[in-house]
Amino acid sequence: MKTLIIADHEYGVLKPETSKTINAAVKLGQDIDVLVAGFNVSETAAAAASIAGVNQVVLVDTASFEHQQAENMADLVVSLSADYSHILASATTTGKNFMPRVAALLDKNQISEIIAVVDADTFKRPIYAGNAIATVKSLEDKKLITVRASAFDLQDTQTAANIVNNDTSNAATGSVFVSKEQAESERPELTAAPVIVSGGRGMQNGENFKLFEGIADKLGAAIGASRAAVDAGFVPNDMQVGQTGKIVAPNLYIAVGISGAIQHLAGMKDSKVIVAINKDPDAPIFQVADYGLVADLFDILPELEAAL
Repeated sequence: MKTLIIADHEYGVLKPETSKTINAAVKLGQDIDVLVAGFNVSETAAAAASIAGVNQVVLVDTASFEHQQAENMADLVVSLSADYSHILASATTTGKNFMPRVAALLDKNQISEIIAVVDADTFKRPIYAGNAIATVKSLEDKKLITVRASAFDLQDTQTAANIVNNDTSNAATGSVFVSKEQAESERPELTAAPVIVSGGRGMQNGENFKLFEGIADKLGAAIGASRAAVDAGFVPNDMQVGQTGKIVAPNLYIAVGISGAIQHLAGMKDSKVIVAINKDPDAPIFQVADYGLVADLFDILPELEAAL
């Protein structure tokens, strides 16, 4: 049998989560096909075909899949599922939207947000906000899996694999795409940024988040926030890092004025290097930090920017 990966892309650009999901799939030891469904996504398919480990790309390029609605995507994946023992998608907004529907239509149990592949039947996934790791063995004949991409590395490139066109154009009629509103920013997306500077309740108000801008510009960083800062109305919720926000694992994570609640740690503790700045020496964030600075952030941030 083979493995099917559903590519995650936006505006014709393949997201790095797809490469990391393929990295997880390689550990299954099977041939890997990648499904690229969208509209005007031939270049996206070519990018997927160049990721090491990919055997074949199935391209579905029709207007029906322009917005990757859950109903359409689920029906498409189910129609292709007969040839695959494993179906994987990254645990992003898109993957979380259609994969449970696929599982329901196929009457299979989904294994969510795996962080390691033990063998073709056994996987590891975090539970209790990441405080414990469950080893899950599935007896299903078809495994439906979402992958926490932050736990895996990017794949290398290869000579482009074969791309097969599939002219499926049927669209579900249960929902209609109306509009999409998305905040625009010149900064990197949180889940893909190599450096993130995050602020918590200690920032005191939204205006003080401007203290991050010079630092972020110099580091090429994204700006995030804890749930406490979002709940307090300092910043919009698309900046939230944590269990109910975005799961990140950048090369460098700078936590400023963040105490380190379990909910926040679950979303960033896999970062390669963690730097914490907090005036409370007993803040839990220091337990996971590689470097900690006990100081007033309003003194330190201008100094840090000047030093950079």
